[in-house]
Amino acid sequence: MRSLVTGGAGFIGSHLVDRLLAAGDEVVVLDDLSTGRRENLEQALAAGAELVEGDITDAALVRDLFERRQPERVFHLAAQIDVRRSVADPVFDLGVNVAGTLNLLLAAHESGVARFAFASTGGAIYGEGAGRELPLTEDAECQPDAPYGQSKLAAEGYLRLWTRLHGLSTVALRLGNVYGPRQDPLGEAGVVAIFAGAMLDGRRPRVFGDGEQTRDYVYVGDVVDAFLAAAGADATGAFNVGTGRETSVLELGRRIAAACGAAFEPELAPPRPGEVQRIAIDSSLAAERLGWRPATGLGEGLELTVASLR
Repeated sequence: MRSLVTGGAGFIGSHLVDRLLAAGDEVVVLDDLSTGRRENLEQALAAGAELVEGDITDAALVRDLFERRQPERVFHLAAQIDVRRSVADPVFDLGVNVAGTLNLLLAAHESGVARFAFASTGGAIYGEGAGRELPLTEDAECQPDAPYGQSKLAAEGYLRLWTRLHGLSTVALRLGNVYGPRQDPLGEAGVVAIFAGAMLDGRRPRVFGDGEQTRDYVYVGDVVDAFLAAAGADATGAFNVGTGRETSVLELGRRIAAACGAAFEPELAPPRPGEVQRIAIDSSLAAERLGWRPATGLGEGLELTVASLR
């Protein structure tokens, strides 16, 4: 199988590339290395993966890549993921997350791609969960609190449109807060890498607000399993990929401290404006239609993450 992974030098993408290679795929990575790192792909490149340095917003480059490599399936993980940057520069966010996705959809349809899997977002699309029945299902109203979530929602709409208009088989995975080895401190789940790094270095991690805000943390290995399950299924539309469980920042800090063998003595800072206070997403539909369920508990996942940082 010939697979293209956009954003394949990033945190999640590089793990997916490793798994695809292990399954015997021919893998091409498209990444501009603005946030992804070549070192994440060292083993993959040695095992035969190809890295094309380029930007998904470059329509000519994307079209040429599809014509030359003829991928049978696409895993689209390249994105502008910084919520604060999306607020400061929403036009840039739109260009990467929507126009970049459109470039890929156009090329995928023209070259006859069999399956197109897209990395969307759970919390940023649904918005604030406080006062709503958690965990949220895919039927919950989408109320993005930042341009980042809105751009991902718009991209999902183009996937559905390409399925209706052109018969392209597409699927969007609305990811929870992904954590694990190679984690980038950007994004909300970056707190795991930030906290673990601080405690291993003997520094006090910083907690914004009262620390009671919650997230749905899902391990990167389970997320890769979800992409592989989605690629092998026929179902189209959007699917939540999370654990359905809320974990507060304070609880997370205590559990990371236990994995590090350290004390959790956070430095408190003022709350960040506009931060979601509660979120968790229900992945029952992914279990039913994709055959995917999370397999890694938070304790085990944190142990694996901390071990990778030592």
